[in-house]
Amino acid sequence: MRLGLRLPQRLGVDLQHDLVDAARTAEAAGYASLWTYERLLFPETPAEPYAPPDVPWPEPQRQAADPLAVLTAAAVATEQVRLGTSVLIAALHTPVQLAKAPATIDQISGGRLVAGMGAGWSSDEFRATGAARADRGRFLDETLDVFDAVWGPDPVSYRGPRVVIDNASVLPKPVSRIPVLLGGGGGAKALQRIAKRADGWLPFLTTPGPEGAAELRASWDRIREMASVYGRDTSRMEMIVVGNVTFTDRPAGPNRSPFIGTLDQIMDDIHTAAEAGADELIVDLNLQDWFTSTRQMLETAVEIRERATAS
Repeated sequence: MRLGLRLPQRLGVDLQHDLVDAARTAEAAGYASLWTYERLLFPETPAEPYAPPDVPWPEPQRQAADPLAVLTAAAVATEQVRLGTSVLIAALHTPVQLAKAPATIDQISGGRLVAGMGAGWSSDEFRATGAARADRGRFLDETLDVFDAVWGPDPVSYRGPRVVIDNASVLPKPVSRIPVLLGGGGGAKALQRIAKRADGWLPFLTTPGPEGAAELRASWDRIREMASVYGRDTSRMEMIVVGNVTFTDRPAGPNRSPFIGTLDQIMDDIHTAAEAGADELIVDLNLQDWFTSTRQMLETAVEIRERATAS
């Protein structure tokens, strides 16, 4: 199983220097990929909690630098690592512009981009862009349709609920077909969308240990079974698990959530993701509020990579 690292976008990051340092350090340490996340704003009184039933929004996300701008900096600073979004929220963007930006980064990077997409969940963010929570699924579907059209040959013609392109060139094109992965997947419709339309899945591990591995593997098997029914080549699909890490001073108890605990427990969760059949795992240290600098974050990231390799 490969390891990826989420780049620092959070509050307190020196965007002028830390992004390039993080990208180069991660690539030198053997990370296979670099990832960004999307957080448009930070409401003081959010309409929904960060996670049910009442988990507050994490203070480090008061700042979340633009994910595509961050990936552009990483593209210039690196040579080999893949560059991914986990995830971009379709309803927060106009589809054509969202298609054009990843194609441009793919050209800058020499064909290393992975487009992780999601439907989103924050009503506060949807309202800020003129969308509504009820629109999120159909906006995601339309964005995927626009990707297929715009990343294909010119001239492009497309007609959808929001987008009309009439016999136009839309350039640049990606170096090759950009893999599109989808996050989420809790409901039947979301799993069906992944199976029918995506090149892979970006899930969370919900339970530690063998039980969690079995649950995740069962969902992944179900997605690939449905994909086979649609006539898709499932050998080309990949599961990339997202690990949002929070360290504790002492071992977390038996009812802990995955990726919360000591470094040893975090390493156990990485092994659980591998046992579930994950092709890759994203190590996200952005939520760690006790990191005093990006340098400290990178030292921990390098240690995780070294321990994973040794095991």
